[in-house]
Amino acid sequence: MIGLRPGRLGGVVALGAHCDDIAIGAGGTLLTLCSGRPGLRVDALVLSGGGTPREDEERAALAAFCPGAQVDVTVLKLPDGRFPAHWEEAKNALEELRRRTDPDVILAPRTDDAHQDHRGLAKLVPTAFRDHLALGYEIVKWDGDLGSPSVYQPLDDDVAEEKVRLLQEHYASQRHRPWYDREAFLGLARIRGIEAAAKYAEAFFVKKLTLDLKG
Repeated sequence: MIGLRPGRLGGVVALGAHCDDIAIGAGGTLLTLCSGRPGLRVDALVLSGGGTPREDEERAALAAFCPGAQVDVTVLKLPDGRFPAHWEEAKNALEELRRRTDPDVILAPRTDDAHQDHRGLAKLVPTAFRDHLALGYEIVKWDGDLGSPSVYQPLDDDVAEEKVRLLQEHYASQRHRPWYDREAFLGLARIRGIEAAAKYAEAFFVKKLTLDLKG
């Protein structure tokens, strides 16, 4: 795996098992990246929700979360909660994405996520993107699987607030869920901010990171 060279950052791949995963796990980071780098290329691949109203939500949301970026979104039709039975289709989609992209950083689920769809996608990432920095985002859930992250992206107050606003605005299909609210999203961001010596932050998990300490 390679390290991230911010000055040369030109492309991002964002991966999600479900529509809203990317925005929940890394929406603040996308806002930060894209706002500061007009023209940044973002290629997003989501495994489920294709052909449903959720796909429409996802496309609109990712456009809003990536202001000024060149955004390409692919939403597949794998059945929610049945990822292990559709491993080959997901693997082929990642390999096709790799053939047409060479990102500087990948935003994806983390490998020890309790949800089988998230976990399965995370484990496929290094099989297609072998020499890329992959940041595993976290999604709070009833499973209680939050861990100890190793990488943080501090979020300005207005970015944290904008993330919550966009989540509420674009994913109407999720508003009925008891965990889908301002307190949950800002609460986790506040905790990760404390760990990162900031007010708010998003946290990530990294399996491999190569350093270049040459002068």
